[in-house]
Amino acid sequence: MLPQALVLAFLAGTSTFLAADKAVRLTVDGVPRTTHTFADDVREFLDEEGLGVGAHDIVAPAPGTALGGGDEIVVRYGRPVTLTLDGRRRRVWTTARTVDGALRQLGVRAEGAYLSVSRFSVISRVGLDLDVRTERTVTFMADGRERVIRTNAATVTEALTQAGIALMGEDTVSVPPASFPYDGQTVTVTRITGTTRIREVPIPYDTVRTGDQARFAGTEVVVQRGSAGSRRVTEALRTVDGVRQKPRRIADEVVRRPVTRRIAVGTRPRPPSVRGTDGLDWDALARCESGGRPHVVDPSGTYGGLYQFDLRTWRSVGGSGRPQDASAAEQTYRAKKLYARRGASPWPHCGSRLNG
Repeated sequence: MLPQALVLAFLAGTSTFLAADKAVRLTVDGVPRTTHTFADDVREFLDEEGLGVGAHDIVAPAPGTALGGGDEIVVRYGRPVTLTLDGRRRRVWTTARTVDGALRQLGVRAEGAYLSVSRFSVISRVGLDLDVRTERTVTFMADGRERVIRTNAATVTEALTQAGIALMGEDTVSVPPASFPYDGQTVTVTRITGTTRIREVPIPYDTVRTGDQARFAGTEVVVQRGSAGSRRVTEALRTVDGVRQKPRRIADEVVRRPVTRRIAVGTRPRPPSVRGTDGLDWDALARCESGGRPHVVDPSGTYGGLYQFDLRTWRSVGGSGRPQDASAAEQTYRAKKLYARRGASPWPHCGSRLNG
């Protein structure tokens, strides 16, 4: 009886052992295999297999689920992706093993998009950096036309090139050229041409009158001729979208300074009339001697004024300066004084005109 009892006990133990052993199908990141385990639940099984899982990993069924023979356990590890999507950078996690799978999992539209790596690239558990620029609609307003393009460009400048729009000279864009072009954005190009213009602008001269006691009242003599100055003005000329703008002065340089016109104004009281000369025809004498021109000088330069005084005779009757520079009234007064002294002899050819 004893040997029979031992056999029965062995068979019972073997039966219990076989009942505890379970065949389980394990798939890790898409790679399947079948293994045997005595674990009662999924968590215990994972510990037996040395498969640590974290918050970003997927385990199905859940770790606390009871484990039976023939069950299937799927483990998918999370992978970090530094994703720059249309210029915005963020860190995301995915259990997809390829870039294409990650894009689908993250809901990123990849049709027509720019990808910094191939969409078929494998994502390791270390992760990767991924730059995605989706296809966007951008509208450009330039040269009086509207141009709408679909683009995955990284900058407005790149999109401008794709639209066949070239920036020249001082042209400007309504947004920074290096900025990211967003979907639905409208960008305006302003055409600007610029040149410079240099022109000479006259500077008027001043006139200064100064009292002169050496000259009779009512007498004015120009002692310094005035002359206009000149300044060189440089202006910036701009045309914005074909419309000329107001010139802007960018430089102003005085080329020649004006010369002040100076006039001596007589303040000396006029002397009384010379006795015995008022009834004579002084206008007739002046017309004969000088054509009635107060400032005329004969070709030799010796005689000047209405009555063709030489400098010595002029000064002998109290004249100052040159006779042709004095007023007509003063010249007539000096001529009367000369007549009072010498009669008509100083004017041998025209003196007879005094008596009409």
